[in-house]
Amino acid sequence: MSQPVRIPADVDREDRVIGPLTARQLLILAITGIVLYGTYTITRQFVPVAVFLIVAIPIGATAAVLALGQRDGITLDRLVLAALKQRLSPQHRVAAPEGIRPAPEWLNNQVNATSKASTKGKQSAGAAASTVSPAALRLPAEAVTETGVIDLGKDGVAVVAVCSTINFALRTPAEQESLVASFGRYLHSLTAPVQVLIRAERLDLSGQIAELREQAGGLPHPALERAAREHADYLDQLGRATDLLRRQVLLILREPLVTGGPTDGLGGASPLAVLSARRKATKQAGHVDDATQRAAEARLVRRLGEAVELLSPSGITVVPLDAGQATAVLAAACNPDSLIPPSAGLAGSDEVITTAPDESWDETAFGKSVFATDDEFDEAEDAWDDDAEDPDDYNNSAGRYRS
Repeated sequence: MSQPVRIPADVDREDRVIGPLTARQLLILAITGIVLYGTYTITRQFVPVAVFLIVAIPIGATAAVLALGQRDGITLDRLVLAALKQRLSPQHRVAAPEGIRPAPEWLNNQVNATSKASTKGKQSAGAAASTVSPAALRLPAEAVTETGVIDLGKDGVAVVAVCSTINFALRTPAEQESLVASFGRYLHSLTAPVQVLIRAERLDLSGQIAELREQAGGLPHPALERAAREHADYLDQLGRATDLLRRQVLLILREPLVTGGPTDGLGGASPLAVLSARRKATKQAGHVDDATQRAAEARLVRRLGEAVELLSPSGITVVPLDAGQATAVLAAACNPDSLIPPSAGLAGSDEVITTAPDESWDETAFGKSVFATDDEFDEAEDAWDDDAEDPDDYNNSAGRYRS
């Protein structure tokens, strides 16, 4: 009988090469040490040791802090590289899939002259041009289909599902073991990357408060009405005093457009299959046909069905998000402080928002100009042609249709 093996929780922890140092930390410290030692060997004939130490000690200390320091589980060298990348990248981006045309030369020169005057020549023409012309915003998600599938372009497709939660601490030891075993069966069935995201968002209780106050008058007893109004006042006071949050557990499944062939023995694709699949997907990135897209969506739906079936014995309900809810989740990821609730009534990124015209619009002179028929417009033009010398006739006839 096989014995269970305890797997550490920090499976993403980097391997230690020498003592507590990882390969990345060891590489940073080794390169810094080699550079400092080489510099000392070259300059020791004409640079005093004290002067060299004044320069070398801050450099070594900075390298040690970058290699060994961490913030929120991320090493400081990665944070510094990310800060430099963010500083050097364009600061103004707009959604323009068709591309952005450069600003006219005269506008760049004018902005450049203004910038040089304000910063005393410290800003170059290239920086001014980047200020005038924003860069194109490239998002990982290109579109959300009517069924809620997120199109990732050459990276494949993805689907987002919301999962219910269970109270693990209140279960008996036998029930806890059963839940862990059930969840383990789902983990063993995975053949592609899966992300479990626990997100917190602001909670807006204005709708519930308004509903309580509206329905309080219809309660059968005055005490119930008073209790409902007091509860509404309490919720209103609670929302004003603190930031209310709610947590949501999301299951994200992603499927590439081209699947790999052989596996590595652990259920995943072999490195050779991954490289060949990426190469093939790159070649097909510019012309992805509908058959490939539908095949990827079919595999994604099958994996989602397996998740629903394997997690249901644990008491976890998996419900896929529709197009509106998936769009709202993506929008909330870009703007976490938003209070827009997920809804299927939200307009998509490629939809045109329209509204019905006001009923009083036709009664105005400007409304007649918008809703004039072709015959009326021709009559107005004829009136203008017959008496074109008098501009007042134009204002009284064709002008009101051409406003």
